[in-house]
Amino acid sequence: MAVKFLYSFVAAAVSTTAVLVNAKASAPLRFAGVNIAGFDFGCGTDGTCVASGAVPPIHKLSGIDGLGQMQHFVNDGYNVFRLPVGWQYLTNDKMTGVLDKTQFAKYNTLVSDCLSTGAYCEIDIHNYARYNGQIIGQGGPSNKIFAQLWSNIASHWKNETKVIFGVMNEPHDIPNITAWAASVQVCVPCSQASNDTKNSSELECSYSHPVSMEAGAKTQMILLPGTDYASAKTFVSSGSAKALAKVKNPDGTFTNLIMDVHRYFDYDGSGTNAECVTNGIEDSWTPLATWLRANGRKALNSETGGGNVESCIKYISQAISYQASQSDVILGYIGWAAGSFATNYVLSQVPSYSGNSWNDTLLVSMAMSPKINKHIATVA
Repeated sequence: MAVKFLYSFVAAAVSTTAVLVNAKASAPLRFAGVNIAGFDFGCGTDGTCVASGAVPPIHKLSGIDGLGQMQHFVNDGYNVFRLPVGWQYLTNDKMTGVLDKTQFAKYNTLVSDCLSTGAYCEIDIHNYARYNGQIIGQGGPSNKIFAQLWSNIASHWKNETKVIFGVMNEPHDIPNITAWAASVQVCVPCSQASNDTKNSSELECSYSHPVSMEAGAKTQMILLPGTDYASAKTFVSSGSAKALAKVKNPDGTFTNLIMDVHRYFDYDGSGTNAECVTNGIEDSWTPLATWLRANGRKALNSETGGGNVESCIKYISQAISYQASQSDVILGYIGWAAGSFATNYVLSQVPSYSGNSWNDTLLVSMAMSPKINKHIATVA
């Protein structure tokens, strides 16, 4: 390892300390994890997915050893994996809430592999609040179909307390954020059916088979995503915070209803560039934590990452350290991404296997691994 690199890493650590001078004393984050991608391959940001485009991170299906990756990450101190999947994959390219038995069984293999590691496992529908270009509850699939989809998914894991339900990946360009919150509401427990309230300011359950009624009420976490690609930076300013704050359990509480946010650190926040230019503390994490604390809520950063370069080691180390200082309201982070990605993918966190061992990417080994940053409850 070059002396220059070592100097840069030490400098990053010193800079992180300076950033935290005015923050609270750090406490362990509850979660650190990695996205195990592949079942979402073939999906575009317009929610157009082709089931045949998936590359399942399951050895017997694709040669990709997703289980081995997860077992390795657990040994590094990770304790949660996000398992993205396209809606179309689960229904075999049909716009319905009815699961295709063959397709679902393949995805369930990955979930079972994840659960076998002892980690938490997030079910993530990777459709950007859309199905083939049409927005859920706003011209696309009805809230009733969306509720049926989640009811069928959740009923399968109703007794698995370590399964987390990620309602939807990265909604964006949502015309009516209140209507989107109503679509999210159908995926949380409700005591009785009511009329469709997609345009109501007071959100109630519209259908009789919501996620957690089937899945065990408040025993499992449900992640609530806002617009602008679930941006942590604009979560408050976009109106997502205000709208999603009205999503509730039937008893009026918010137990296990967690705000779902994403943050990348490249120049445009897109997660498509190798270099990082910010830690996001001033424009994202501080205002988010302030809102969460003022409203008695919590958030999980379910997608984050950067290239395997010095700038990302520096800024992501700072971001994780700051999140740890806000661990009363920020639960942790899940890196993007491992699974079926190639090792030369710009944001690859795919460990390589050589001889008899796995080897982490540079960013994981120097910043994101709980064994390295010591900010996660599993190793702190």
